[in-house]
Amino acid sequence: MSKLQFQNTNTDEFHGVWVYCEQRRGSLMSTDLELISEGRKLADELHTELCGVLLGDGVEHLAKELGGYGADRIYVCESPLLYDYTTDAHTKLICDLVAQYKPEILLFGATNIGRDLAPRCAARLHTGLCADCTHLDVDVATYVDFLRGNSTLDEKGIGEDKLHEKFGHDLKMTRPAFGGHLMATIVCPRFRPAMATVRPGVMTRAPFDADRAAKTEIVRPAFTLAEDDIRTEVVEVVKAAREMVDLLGADVIVSVGRGIAADVERGIALGQELADVLGGVLGGSRVSIDSGWLSADHQVGQTGKTVHPKLYIALGISGAIQHKAGMQDSGCIIAVNKNPSAPIFEIADYGITGDLFKVAPMMIEQFRAAREAKALTHNG
Repeated sequence: MSKLQFQNTNTDEFHGVWVYCEQRRGSLMSTDLELISEGRKLADELHTELCGVLLGDGVEHLAKELGGYGADRIYVCESPLLYDYTTDAHTKLICDLVAQYKPEILLFGATNIGRDLAPRCAARLHTGLCADCTHLDVDVATYVDFLRGNSTLDEKGIGEDKLHEKFGHDLKMTRPAFGGHLMATIVCPRFRPAMATVRPGVMTRAPFDADRAAKTEIVRPAFTLAEDDIRTEVVEVVKAAREMVDLLGADVIVSVGRGIAADVERGIALGQELADVLGGVLGGSRVSIDSGWLSADHQVGQTGKTVHPKLYIALGISGAIQHKAGMQDSGCIIAVNKNPSAPIFEIADYGITGDLFKVAPMMIEQFRAAREAKALTHNG
């Protein structure tokens, strides 16, 4: 594909929302289902189609599953050269497909592969890319509602009429900036497709619809891909055995923050014990990771992981904006903090003003007693 073959400044020629559907050794990523679900909303706002792009070898059987979460059509390209991911092969095929079909929006998950692939495609397509997004909008009214609830702008500062005039149907891509202390919204009004990588876990997965899955159209576009197109060779794939914290899949998360500074070792132990009693996992605020108390895979927040557990317990976390944005959609939030004015209490369902080193042991005792009583009742 050359620039002479692909002209992307006539934005009226571009239609449709596309999602790059990442698969690894024949298995879809959870991010794919989140992006398809979010892409469905964007496509509905634009009154257009939602399409997925699935590249691999022997992966067509995954297409219907993607359709069940909202895709109208899945473009499937299969080749032995696509069995292992390579930047060259995937970039070539995606750019060739974009040049042929001209989608208006192209979304990638902000995974290791997505962060490698998306910027290469954007450079070759000569278009903009907004990385690590946490919110997407097309409709201006929907975006303005988002601003009202998530910014300090007043109605005059929002300027809804001006937004309609300048960016009516452009994709509005919001991401954290300046270490998560500010949120920035970026648009790409002059070039298409508008491209974004989206942070895993921030978009809500829609329920699976078997009827929609059955109606999904599978398209096998003609493509050319030769060994000469690929400048790297995957010799071996070695998976690391390091145990990771599964914050995204946890129903219960107990997070610790600056409040454990007086006795870090005991604070972490209390958080872990409380998480164990509840069958959950241990998380942490940015301070706890930056201070070296916990590894980065424990971090909750816009600069960490955005989570949606059924129960979130915050121990000694004041509630900085970047942390709140990463957990405020939890089913139930319990906060423990010595400062009665801590921002975390603004979103907490239950707030306890007190020393976490005194409160956490009482919570552990009560939750353990309740669990044991439930077990006795069940056995009886």
